[in-house]
Amino acid sequence: MTQVHAPIEILLVEDNPADIRLTQEGLKEAKVANILHAVTNGRDALDFLHQNGAYAASPRPDLILLDLNLPGISGHQVLAEIKRDPNLLTIPVVVLTSSESEGDIVKSYEEHANCFIAKPVDFSSFLDIVSRIENFWFSIVRLPQPG
Repeated sequence: MTQVHAPIEILLVEDNPADIRLTQEGLKEAKVANILHAVTNGRDALDFLHQNGAYAASPRPDLILLDLNLPGISGHQVLAEIKRDPNLLTIPVVVLTSSESEGDIVKSYEEHANCFIAKPVDFSSFLDIVSRIENFWFSIVRLPQPG
């Protein structure tokens, strides 16, 4: 008997509308059912994760795709907060950013990012990366169940 799985909850923290659309397209092409929640700044990301204010009913994401270059609270600050919180630290965080700075890479891993991926500049490569991220984290890796 085939087991039916609930769709994967993904939180995308990205301030660029074009990259949000590209991520949506990449996930649409993936073979794993998913629900993408997108926020455009670090404050909204933290409110979503802590279920504050407008995000009081938000689900716990199974995966976070995090840009570093965000207005207000930076991606590094969001990452550090996630990994300090015992209720959130087991959520995999994929840093998906336009930065290729060695300093950003090192700092992201020091803050316990699960991986760091520089966004490709061309459309087809970006779609391929997003599809591979989802495939890796939900078809290959075994994650702990929340709770």
